[in-house]
Amino acid sequence: MHHFQYKEHELFCEDVSVAGLAEEWGTPLYIYSYATLAHHFRAFDAAFREYPHLTCFSVKANSNQAILRIFANEGGGADVVSGGEIYRSLKAGMNPDRIVYSGVGKTHDELDFALEVGILMFNIESTQELNVLNERARLLGTRAPVSFRINPDIDPKTHPYISTGLKKNKFGIESSASIQEYRYAKTLEYIDIIGISCHIGSQITETGPFVEALRRIKSFVHELRREGIRIKYLDIGGGLGITYDKETPPPPDEYAKAVLKEVQDEDLTLILEPGRVIVGNAGILVTKVLYTKSTSEKNFIIVDAGMNDLIRPSLYNAYQEILSVTSFSQEKYVADMVGPICESGDFFARDRLLTRPREGDYLAIMSAGAYGFVMASNYNSRPRPAEVLVDGSETHLIRQRESYEELIQGENIPPFLLSEPGTSRSS
Repeated sequence: MHHFQYKEHELFCEDVSVAGLAEEWGTPLYIYSYATLAHHFRAFDAAFREYPHLTCFSVKANSNQAILRIFANEGGGADVVSGGEIYRSLKAGMNPDRIVYSGVGKTHDELDFALEVGILMFNIESTQELNVLNERARLLGTRAPVSFRINPDIDPKTHPYISTGLKKNKFGIESSASIQEYRYAKTLEYIDIIGISCHIGSQITETGPFVEALRRIKSFVHELRREGIRIKYLDIGGGLGITYDKETPPPPDEYAKAVLKEVQDEDLTLILEPGRVIVGNAGILVTKVLYTKSTSEKNFIIVDAGMNDLIRPSLYNAYQEILSVTSFSQEKYVADMVGPICESGDFFARDRLLTRPREGDYLAIMSAGAYGFVMASNYNSRPRPAEVLVDGSETHLIRQRESYEELIQGENIPPFLLSEPGTSRSS
């Protein structure tokens, strides 16, 4: 569910006109519904209320501090994959002992930062990473709490770019080698083994792959116990999908029922890492129609948002529903909706039956709350969009639109290049 609904042919976010927000803050514009964000987090977290657990929001899905603060206020934690995400989470009010750090390429500086602030757990992805972490902990005079991310070789039946649990993926340690990794970790002086981790992919729309992975990991937990290695935390990752088009993912309570059936007799604390399922349908990207044109082959709707603002359609050929903000027109036609970026891959819809718009109309790209702004760039030297949070009838600017001046912040022209235009330094 979400709180983007039509009222008398006009799209609203909760009690606020989307067109009014676009007029006030300009476009492209990301708009988020607080009611949707809070409801989704509570529904997901409550689905596991019968079992010890910690819900760590996947920060990579949406890292705006205001969004993170909502989940911190709800008692949630953070699943992070960089030092920057740790910093954002802390600034947003997350307790460090509710932060879990995953990712295959943690730098020395990032490991030191995480050790110094005292995060809950490092999800280790290679032997070299384990050795480096042990050494960084020694140098800092502390101990590092770890789990190993196990690759169970499960097909999550999702887009290959967001599959992470197959042998051919870069993530995790092969299950066949995992017991040796735990044995080795047990010998390291500055390492505390506290968990086991598994994450098989994103936008998964059925419970089967989760259950299959969990069964393999649970069997491995039993093997570790026989080795005398005590596991406290079972991190089952995230990946539960949402409806973009015709997908029918299980609701959180159905997903939780399937998971809890497998772990109900285990003395473990679950770590859950939902991302898209919490924020995906809680945000939209609003764009303005600049022009329309037709060729002998195509109709085009040209808008002021581009692939630099929302890259999912270009990167994954992902479907995003597109709605008219004011639905007065009933005329439909088949068109491509494209942006101003100088790439043929800059599109939001191809050969889609859409409402025929007029120049200046606002369109809403739905389900843009996850992997939207976080993947935005300044390609073509375009300032990134503003972000607004709606709470009932109140609106809050949670990120201002970038300016041209901010685009070149941090850049410098060397003195030897500062000659008069049209002249060059002799060789």
